[in-house]
Parts: sequence; structure tokens; C-alpha cells
Amino acid sequence: MARTRKPVVEVRRSQRRRRTVSAYREGERVVVLIPDRFSRAEETEWVARMLARLAAREERIRHTDSELLVRARRLISRYLPDHAEDIVPASVRWVTNQNGRWGSCTPEDATIRISHRIQEMPDWVIDYVLLHELAHLVVPSHNAQFWELVNRYPRAERARGYLEGISAATGLVLADDTPTLQG
Repeated sequence: MARTRKPVVEVRRSQRRRRTVSAYREGERVVVLIPDRFSRAEETEWVARMLARLAAREERIRHTDSELLVRARRLISRYLPDHAEDIVPASVRWVTNQNGRWGSCTPEDATIRISHRIQEMPDWVIDYVLLHELAHLVVPSHNAQFWELVNRYPRAERARGYLEGISAATGLVLADDTPTLQG
């Protein structure tokens, strides 16, 4: 029977934190944020609870490249049916080497790469990033025709706002490829 290794846990107490508890991975360690006033028993209880939640969340988000391709095909048929013959990705895959963008597309060989950093984001954000890259198989640049295709996605503006918020909160500097808003 294989044993799973228990992760290294770092508990960070905060005087400003009143009621909420959260946890996230930082490399190989799990960081659990708790209010400073918690007793050791409460800390132990909440660490166990947050490790279980984190494990459950990670299990739910284990996306595969094949699932990503199925998702891409669904988005094409739903939002870009008039370009279905033009949009035939050779590959759609998750990558870990994209630090300055959420996704990328090479129209010449019809390959799409999606940053692993968005795997934990809501499905509607993943769909937006994927549709954005799929639209590049029709229009390689970020011109008006390209944005017309991307904006067929009903949550496009909301997803862009979500990604901009994540970028600002984490200090990421991403290439500015959003459309100019005209009043």
C-alpha cells in the first residue's frame, strides 16, 4: 500500500485576520493563514480542515491536455461555429513556462498553450483564455475583427477584469492585449 507524504505546513498567524482561514501552496509547502487569537487546538483543527479542502480542490482541478482539447472543441462549436473549418488546433496543452501571459497561440502550426497558473481559476475564466487563443487561429493579431470574435463569449469582459485583478494582486506584469474601450 503506497503512503502519501504529508506536506510541510507553515502556519501564519495574523492579528488583522479576525475570522477567516485560508490555505494555499507555496512551492512544496502549504501555507495556512489563521487569526492570531486561535488556540493551539483550533490551529490543529483548522490545519487539518484546510489540508483536506486544498486536497479536494486540487483533485477537482487536475485538468489534462485531452480535456483541454475537448473544451476547445466545445467552445468552437458554441461561439465560433462560422469558423469551425478554420479552427483546427494541432494541439492544446497546459504549460508551466508561461510567466508573462495566460496563454499563447502559434497560428502557423495551430498550437495553443495555456498557462498552468489558470487551472485553479473558475471555468468561465479558463474558457475565456482558451477562446481568446482559439480566435488567434482565425485572426492572428489583436485587431477589431479578433475582438469581435472573442467578445462573442458572454463573460469576456468579466473574465478580462478577473485576470486584470489577479495580475494586479500578484504583481504580474502581462503584455497588454486588451481592447481599447471606446465610449
